[in-house]
Amino acid sequence: MRILVTGSTGYIGGRLVPKLIEAGHEVRCLVRSPGKLSGDPWRDRVEVVQGDVLDPDGLPAAMADTDVAFYLIHSMDGAGADFGERDRLAATNFSAAADTAGLRRIVYLGGLGDSEELSKHLASRQEVGRVLASGSTPVTELRAGVIIGSGSVSFEMLRYLTEVLPAMVTPRWVRTRCQPIAVADVLDILVASVDDAEEGDQVHEIGGPDQMTYEDLMRIYAEVAGLRRRLIIPVPVLSPKLSSHWVGLVTPLPTGVAKPLVESLRNEVVVRDNSFAVAHASPLIPYREAVEDALRRSTESGVPTRWSDSDLPNSPAQPIPSDPDWAGGTTMTDVQEVETSAATADLFWAFTRIGGEFGYYTMNWAWSLRGFLDALVGGVGLRRGRRHPEEIYPGEALDFWRVVDVVPGESLQLYAQMKLPGEAWLSFETKPTSDGATFRQTALFVPRGLVGRLYWYLMYPFHLAIFGRMARKLVEAAEERGKLAEPVR
Repeated sequence: MRILVTGSTGYIGGRLVPKLIEAGHEVRCLVRSPGKLSGDPWRDRVEVVQGDVLDPDGLPAAMADTDVAFYLIHSMDGAGADFGERDRLAATNFSAAADTAGLRRIVYLGGLGDSEELSKHLASRQEVGRVLASGSTPVTELRAGVIIGSGSVSFEMLRYLTEVLPAMVTPRWVRTRCQPIAVADVLDILVASVDDAEEGDQVHEIGGPDQMTYEDLMRIYAEVAGLRRRLIIPVPVLSPKLSSHWVGLVTPLPTGVAKPLVESLRNEVVVRDNSFAVAHASPLIPYREAVEDALRRSTESGVPTRWSDSDLPNSPAQPIPSDPDWAGGTTMTDVQEVETSAATADLFWAFTRIGGEFGYYTMNWAWSLRGFLDALVGGVGLRRGRRHPEEIYPGEALDFWRVVDVVPGESLQLYAQMKLPGEAWLSFETKPTSDGATFRQTALFVPRGLVGRLYWYLMYPFHLAIFGRMARKLVEAAEERGKLAEPVR
């Protein structure tokens, strides 16, 4: 079939597209930023159209000549308190466009939960399903709970909570039952949904073969990871707000993402009828096996997509401002330029490996402290790390940066997503010379009001100590790499 996939830059969508291609379907991806797909190995095998589900004008054209559309969009991660309204508007636009285009079916991945007091997050997920089904286009809604896979938001939250904290004082939600499902099973079920022969709207609950509590999830994770048995002490007094701040401090999830997720943990998410999952992903992968696979992929750098690489609506990767656009505005800059004998390829290698476990060439303790302070005030901190130790692509998360642009062999541009009184960028570029290359490193900050200016001057001594040394160390690493590559005479 001819299939439209929304959310192809996200965690599920980025893994679903190659599965659909393998199944013989023609795939079209609807994305706000086409450049984010440039590094995906399947990019040349799909059609890419630029568009936004919040802008209804371009949706009918994006759906033209397609049979099925996957709706894999959720605004919570970047939309703040109004994510429910954004999701409602996006689903309304999508449903209307599907009716206009005459689609055979919409497939939507939603959330489990059977309660009159669903959290705002889960209630929004289920409302999206109802809005999509309000049109004339049949909808297959798949409701899943905890999805376990390398890079998934559920797995990363579970992983860091268990690894960082040998003893935890937790709210009562650790005793809530859930039914985790492996991401591999979710993908198989999504692909099978394309051929759903049932008439009209369908809602299918999907889960793995195990029902357990969140305490069980952490205990089994510790066993698989080879950690000592974790001490978990449930108490009735920790509020969701306090819990989310704690989760934001010790996991890669910023507080704004953690809060609605933590609130959802009070809702039991178990499947009443798992026949659809059993029929299309049998045998279902047990939880322990799913954790083993996720850990293996994480340690072997085999993580094709991560939750943090999603195209977030309120925290875009902004290009460095051009002079005409910012004329009359205040920009603070720190520029380091070094002439070197290193080749441009070695310099590119050196500056595209920053962040993650490797760090920033100098004073990594200071970068870690900055990440800790950011997490303390609800920011993303450094725990997002990077997807691969050396490969890097536009749009992906790198510690508290978002990759704006990568020009192979030439440049890298990062946009800061930490909590700041302004906007900040860090860029690297290299240009060949007759004797080697010129390396240029630029830190740029556009302050917001007086507080932003005070922040820059307060941080200036640290910038003075870090940026110059960072540039020199980076160049030294490139030169050393070049020497190792020289043939022995």
